[in-house]
Amino acid sequence: MAPTSQPFLPTMSDEKTLRPTFVRPEDERPKVAYNQFSHDIPIISLAGIESDRRPTVREAVAAACEDWGIFQVVDHGVDASLIAQMIQLSKEFFALPPEDKLRFDMSGGKRGGFIVSSHLQGEAVQDWREIVTYFSYPVRSRDYSRWPDKPEGWKEVVEKYSEELMGLACRLLGVLSESLGLETEALAKACVDMDQKVVVNFYPKCPQPDMTLGLKRHTDPGTITLLLQDQVGGLQATKDGGETWITVEPIDGAFVVNLGDHGHYLSNGRFKNADHQAVVNSDCSRLSIATFQNPAPDAIVYPLKLAGGEKSILDEPITFPEMYRRKMSRDLQLARLKKIAQEQKLHKELKEEITQPQKLDEILA
Repeated sequence: MAPTSQPFLPTMSDEKTLRPTFVRPEDERPKVAYNQFSHDIPIISLAGIESDRRPTVREAVAAACEDWGIFQVVDHGVDASLIAQMIQLSKEFFALPPEDKLRFDMSGGKRGGFIVSSHLQGEAVQDWREIVTYFSYPVRSRDYSRWPDKPEGWKEVVEKYSEELMGLACRLLGVLSESLGLETEALAKACVDMDQKVVVNFYPKCPQPDMTLGLKRHTDPGTITLLLQDQVGGLQATKDGGETWITVEPIDGAFVVNLGDHGHYLSNGRFKNADHQAVVNSDCSRLSIATFQNPAPDAIVYPLKLAGGEKSILDEPITFPEMYRRKMSRDLQLARLKKIAQEQKLHKELKEEITQPQKLDEILA
């Protein structure tokens, strides 16, 4: 039997031009360089969050979520050596031969493992990245058979890292709950049995970075996301519908925190769901580790508190899977409509070019 052809891996590519499946429409291409850093995103120290500085931290976190929905935290309590181990082992995984990574291929609906890009089913354009994913909470739901076994020691490090990030996320949700006038545990309780997914992103050097994205523009569907990024740069955010973009400055040892759709709805729109994307470059690869804190499948999505006379931004309470399904349906529908519009425009331009009367000198040339 003939061997199955291996999927295209960006890490192994030496091609000088992008394959068509990675080329973005012009209006989706990067507008700001990966290393043109902005200082607009707040950097918040969490020192004293459980004691005397709690009101100060609470005010700063709430203000950042109202303005951008995204901020960075330092003095967060996650051990620096654990962070360094997680980064080093992640780099070692993506440096493995393709056959080692593809043993844990998660295409076809498998939960956890390795995949190239992560574009929605039905989308034509791929993101320029490779990913390895761990579904880490609830602990009872972990499927270690889908956790890659290389490099050695990664399983133990991921377990510890997941635990630390769960604790950090809960501390942040606590101050956000209080800023909404709710009990400290309100947002965490709204998740029912909190789900956690760790996604390690690797963005290899790209031959034509101005024509593609490492991760297309989106908002996260879940409650809160904690992102550890290296010092290369490439995370970008917008708060005006994509008219302008800024590149988030990498801070050594910091976590970028952003609110997702679930957090946005629970706050009745007071806290923004951060609109962001990732760009790539031709100079060097980039690594980031995203930890998504999501509600359980049976969690209900609806504002936790409505002031007198305040209208909910949701028509009715819905489950998180239904919220996610609607979001994906809208995204796919918009992608289809955009593709149709582009095809119609191209057809019209071609028709005009064919029917345009030629000048005499052009005919005789």
